[in-house]
Amino acid sequence: MFGRMIKGILTRQWKKMLMIGLTIALGASLATAMLSVMLDVGDKINQELKAYGANIIVSPQEASVIEDLYDVEGGDKATKAYLREDELSKVKTIFWAFNIVDYSPFISTSVKLDDGSEVKLTGSWFNHHLELATGETLDSGIRNMRSWWDIEDGDWIDEQGSGAEGECMVGTELAKKLGISVGDSLHVTGNASAADLTVKGIFDAGGDEDEYIFTTLDTAQAIGGLDGKVDTIEVSALTTPDNELSEKAAKDPGSLTIKQYETWYCTAYASAICYQLTEVITDSTAAPVRQVASSEGAILDKTELLMGLIAVLSMVGSALGICNLVTASVMDRSREIGLMKAIGAQNSSIILQVITEILITAAIGGAAGFAAGIGFAQIIGQTVFGSSIALRTMVIPIVIVAVLAITLIGCIPAIRQLLKLSPTEVLHE
Repeated sequence: MFGRMIKGILTRQWKKMLMIGLTIALGASLATAMLSVMLDVGDKINQELKAYGANIIVSPQEASVIEDLYDVEGGDKATKAYLREDELSKVKTIFWAFNIVDYSPFISTSVKLDDGSEVKLTGSWFNHHLELATGETLDSGIRNMRSWWDIEDGDWIDEQGSGAEGECMVGTELAKKLGISVGDSLHVTGNASAADLTVKGIFDAGGDEDEYIFTTLDTAQAIGGLDGKVDTIEVSALTTPDNELSEKAAKDPGSLTIKQYETWYCTAYASAICYQLTEVITDSTAAPVRQVASSEGAILDKTELLMGLIAVLSMVGSALGICNLVTASVMDRSREIGLMKAIGAQNSSIILQVITEILITAAIGGAAGFAAGIGFAQIIGQTVFGSSIALRTMVIPIVIVAVLAITLIGCIPAIRQLLKLSPTEVLHE
């Protein structure tokens, strides 16, 4: 009997039920899309910000001066301390190894040109292919980490091609001073040897680097007599925004309790990743680039807040819509409900019937809204980030709870109206 009554109501009032279902579907779709994007947006934003350079600098512990967050003075002038090249692969062995998306070593030395002028020669990886002990492969280097460089002529050095060790890239300012272009040869003399480097590309970095020569790490080491040594390592890592715990740990990890230490160490804070890097790189110190790290945290927090507010407001709007529609449905059925009360139906059984009808409608609308929301999330991902949005399983229970909550909240005014309904007055009218 109860089932037939529910079926009858759904059939007779299908238009109102359809509107209720659509209202729920709209709220569920927006909530699903925003929650999916919000839970995945951290990695997406971090990946986007990686295009603006490293967020962690690893340097020798004994280095006396770091002249610039992205340019560290050459070892032969600023400090005699170096990092070991044979430890570079250890960067990908730390606890948060999978959060290290790119890194590159740097070695700098002064060289003389044929006209007697002295310039800075910097060696680094460009697209260095790494075969890691974990089985992971990585093409790492400044080709990705200096993606803002404008290659005005020529192209990047290709380490995986032939002849890369005899090639170089020259900054625009230096190229203008020397009057050189792509294909020309530069004779450079360093502390250990001299070499003829072919200009592969001319770049505009928009800073001091425009007066430098860049070449492969091996070439710069050979010219400067710095085999097996590097000045610094720039690391691009996916990090979690700093909070009070991470700031406290950055000042002194020893001040943390055991529980705090475990929480900090096992969270991808920039300070935690820096600490882990110093554990695997001998006599090193690592520090986050504060401008980049703080920007990542601020942008991520604001974006997640915006997504969360949209999700909440969409559910509130759905609850208000359901409230009006369910109340209208109860008022339209006032005589039917009055008759049920007159023949002995209890308020609890009538309320159960109304809630059951709405929950069935909500289940159908919620399922449709969830599917649509996943589609909306993919559209947002492809449009904004150029990649798909991963579906996090935790979104499913959150959306289910949210749909149930807004459905029940939306039914409250209708239930109050139902309880006030007098069979005598309704039937008499």
